[in-house]
Amino acid sequence: MLVTGASRGVGRAVAAAFAAHGDRVAIHHRDSADLAASLRAALPGEGHVVVRADLADPAAVAAMVDAAAEALGGLDVLVNNAGQAYPHPITGVSYAEWQELWARTLAVNLTGPANVTYCAVRHMLGRPPGSPPARVINVGSRGAYRGEPGQPAYGAAKAGLHAMGQSLAVALAPYRIGVATVAPGYVQEDETNAAYKVPRGAEQATQSPFGRVARPEEIAAAVLWLADPAAEWASGAVLDLNGASHLR
Repeated sequence: MLVTGASRGVGRAVAAAFAAHGDRVAIHHRDSADLAASLRAALPGEGHVVVRADLADPAAVAAMVDAAAEALGGLDVLVNNAGQAYPHPITGVSYAEWQELWARTLAVNLTGPANVTYCAVRHMLGRPPGSPPARVINVGSRGAYRGEPGQPAYGAAKAGLHAMGQSLAVALAPYRIGVATVAPGYVQEDETNAAYKVPRGAEQATQSPFGRVARPEEIAAAVLWLADPAAEWASGAVLDLNGASHLR
């Protein structure tokens, strides 16, 4: 299985959960080679591999997915976890900055996952007869529904990712490929991703009636279940994982 953005945060927890389940994992990163290597060394089992690509580069995406499939002997699960948010409030940036940040955000959070999925599905379609069903799991966001005024392209990209997952769930079901999405709210920081998060922990925790934010392992547990052969009927679903902080 291939996890994008696996060197830190939710992606790291997802990789650990699948490895503990006995899967071999391709750990994707863009520029976190040391973190990716430390994760590979810490995972239980053997045969894990580190792969690199800038998801905004279509050629690099194709080469990365092919490398993962070759190292693992095929692909049966893809987790589109990689993402990045760039602040760009409409009243706080120039027109040139607005355009550049929309393009960058969509490339990483929507077009990139779409390209990874296209390439991964090519390997899933070639699975031997009798193989378990394949899965594509997207990591979306609560922001797709409640709005992201400070980073509107991120909310739009995640909404697009949710919609892409539902479209592909219909398109790929005849090939025994299920597609589902999780939509987390805020997730707890750790030493691997603290530099990438806004330092508003106390305020974030008050948004849920549980008085806390999610642990990465909680998101990983849901992804692991959605990838299970028994979860086929969840294909097309978008699973909210926000501790009742946003209801729809």
